[in-house]
Amino acid sequence: MTHKHNNPFKKHSDEELNLENELNQENESSENINEKASKEEDEKSDNEELSKLQEKYDVLNNQYLRLAADFDNYRKRQEAERESLLKYGAENALKKMLEVLDNFERGEKALENVEDCAKCKESFNLVHKQVWDTLSKLGLEIIEAEGQIFDPNFHEAVMQTPTSEYTEHTIINELQKGYKMGDKVLRPSLVNVATAE
Repeated sequence: MTHKHNNPFKKHSDEELNLENELNQENESSENINEKASKEEDEKSDNEELSKLQEKYDVLNNQYLRLAADFDNYRKRQEAERESLLKYGAENALKKMLEVLDNFERGEKALENVEDCAKCKESFNLVHKQVWDTLSKLGLEIIEAEGQIFDPNFHEAVMQTPTSEYTEHTIINELQKGYKMGDKVLRPSLVNVATAE
């Protein structure tokens, strides 16, 4: 008859193994739960961060759209004001010139039966002075030419005369007056310029 010997250590060791396996499974499941919770927390945190970024984007986008609309309105207002200035600026100038036109007509009627040439010259000079006064009030200026050094920004040389009486590039005479308004040349002076002989 064979005796079966139970190894007390083996039994104990199997129990330990089972217990150890159970503990490992519990640890793994606990780790899985922790991992899952951590992932959910991360997702929640990411969603919150995304939501905050979306809010910031919406605020900035609305500000940008308002700013773009304001700028567009400003540009349209400026354009309308510029057109208005041009329109009413020309209107104002024409109104001032109407007075000059009236005086020309009055002068024409007054001189119909006048034989005296001096009287005609005087009337002509008065109207010419009024025209000039009106235009100068609107900003018209004569460009100085005769005796000046030639400046291509203000003068246009249509003749050159070799001479020793004037220094080179001096304007000898003006063939047609030039005019400017502020810094803007409306018409350059047509001039004869001295050159070396």
